[in-house]
Amino acid sequence: MYEEEKEAVLKKYNKGIVFVYTGNGKGKTTAALGLALRALGHGCKVFVVQFMKGRDYGEVLSTKQFLPNLIIYQSGLDSFVMKDNPSPVDIELARQGLEVAKKAITSGEFDMVILDEINVALDFKLVPLEEVVELIKTKPPELDLGLTGRYAPPEIIELADLVTEMVEIKHPYHQGAPARKGFEY
Repeated sequence: MYEEEKEAVLKKYNKGIVFVYTGNGKGKTTAALGLALRALGHGCKVFVVQFMKGRDYGEVLSTKQFLPNLIIYQSGLDSFVMKDNPSPVDIELARQGLEVAKKAITSGEFDMVILDEINVALDFKLVPLEEVVELIKTKPPELDLGLTGRYAPPEIIELADLVTEMVEIKHPYHQGAPARKGFEY
């Protein structure tokens, strides 16, 4: 009897977390993938939707080789998206990514879902804020849900359990250094 009561209490407090990594500093995707790696170490399955990304970043390459329980789905092109004039293909790919995310979140197959760069997709008006808010509000209680990217809207911050703002203090790019394989991508 005591074990059942203890289990009920633990279940009550063992709910999934909504976490947000935002700000102008480097490391938002990296931090989210760090949590994914931690979850994988405990036997969890993780699904990542990368909005506005279409390049074989290091994390994509390594998951294919070494991390079968981490699935990364890219919903973007390997090109710059114009904020005030996104192309129809950018909009369509972002909306497709949101639909894929909805299916992953409701599938029951994953312990953690990360919407990488969703905040930028929201700021660029590639996906509707109302749909992302609804997704957060209706996620399964046990699912951890991450949202990354600059410009996190106040509505997302309000719904989140954990919000971290990355602040850039110094970056080699501003001294003329090019993006490096294995560090920026």
